[in-house]
Amino acid sequence: MKLKALFLKAAVILIGILVTALLIFVLPLIAEDAAASSLKMAYVLYAILTIMYISSAPFFALLFQIFKVLNYVRAEEFFSKPILNALNKIKRYGYIISFLYLLALPLFYIVGEVDDAPGLILIGMFFLFASLVLSVSTDLFQNLLESEYDKIEDTIIERIVKARKENFNPKDALTEKDIIDLLDKD
Repeated sequence: MKLKALFLKAAVILIGILVTALLIFVLPLIAEDAAASSLKMAYVLYAILTIMYISSAPFFALLFQIFKVLNYVRAEEFFSKPILNALNKIKRYGYIISFLYLLALPLFYIVGEVDDAPGLILIGMFFLFASLVLSVSTDLFQNLLESEYDKIEDTIIERIVKARKENFNPKDALTEKDIIDLLDKD
């Protein structure tokens, strides 16, 4: 399990490096080409590039959260609040990226019409659907983990109550606050 988590960490780092290289080297070349083309087309391309640069912030935050989840998996802390919080952030960042590329789809269409490249809209749709699939699958995984986490919490509470009933001493009675404190020690 630890070896697989290490492999996935390496993949996350590689993805981060590739996207950084894209942002630093490739997108400025596209902007330079846009400046050489017509003024109306330059505005459309600059708008697409702006959305790509804006979406890079939630993308890198998403990669960081994935890295955190892999650290929890490597430490074998599957059912914990921090992993659920990280999954929730991954889901939200994915939805933000999807929304940004949903806004950019008409711009991809305009560029595809002008350049007579109908496949260009597929690039925008790829970014939209890739982040949407990631968000929905993370949401599903988060719901599964939350249900298991709730079962574990219930089992812990049942064990505490049973142990207290067997060795009941009024001084040792658990209050609701004690149970909440025990569960929040994650």
